[in-house]
Amino acid sequence: SPFVRGGYVHQLDSDLDAEGDFSVHRFYLQTGVSYAVGPRRRVSFSVAGGSDRYDFSGGFGLADEPWGRIDQLRFSVPVTWAFDEHWTLFAVPTLRYSGESGVGSRDAATGGALAGVSYRVNDGLTIGPGVGVLGRLEDSVNVFPILIVDWKIIDRLSLETGRGLGATQGPGLTLSYRLSETWSLGLGGRYESLRFRLDDKGPAPDGVGEDRSIPVFVSATYARDRDLRFSAVAGMELDGELRLEDSSGRRLAREDYESTPFLGATFDIRF
Repeated sequence: SPFVRGGYVHQLDSDLDAEGDFSVHRFYLQTGVSYAVGPRRRVSFSVAGGSDRYDFSGGFGLADEPWGRIDQLRFSVPVTWAFDEHWTLFAVPTLRYSGESGVGSRDAATGGALAGVSYRVNDGLTIGPGVGVLGRLEDSVNVFPILIVDWKIIDRLSLETGRGLGATQGPGLTLSYRLSETWSLGLGGRYESLRFRLDDKGPAPDGVGEDRSIPVFVSATYARDRDLRFSAVAGMELDGELRLEDSSGRRLAREDYESTPFLGATFDIRF
């Protein structure tokens, strides 16, 4: 069964601690195909591309424009393997490219995987631990825990592990309330870290930029069965931080930015 999903998010002007501000336009598109190996076993292949377009005003660190457009490309092979009615293993090996426009793919590539196991307690609760192991440009490997949960708290209220937007490091959590057969409201959050290679023309030639934050959001979703889903999203980027490093990973500049609102929309179509 093929699928396609994508979205757009606009992060409004974010004030930097020292001076200046910046905004971001984020686009992404993912497509792939999922194949059922057995009744509860599935292997997928997906390719995703995206672009984060930064617009600085007033400068950051060593330059007025430390970076501009960041391009992303990701290949992944998600595997879901149920051993019986209770235990399921999942793994998502991934190859990623993230770099400023014009940077060669070999200089901006990293790899890693998400993996975990879940236990189906009953019809309303599936839960389990997981771990993410992802490479980082000019830095040590990032290892972080994952909570796998699909919990139907009451008939209309559920808590589940949710996907990120674009180049997210890992999944977050979403609390959803079903208003009707087609409409639902959501409240969610996650930790985001986007680390990317810079070109050879800026203040840190062949260096590394990083944007960290904790987005918290509300959403309104229209869904038709499992085949079609559209969501409108609004939220705040909390605890934001920008970093600029040289080609060896040595920090050149770091600034926090104030909590900033963002708006967006996503879609998910399965054929």
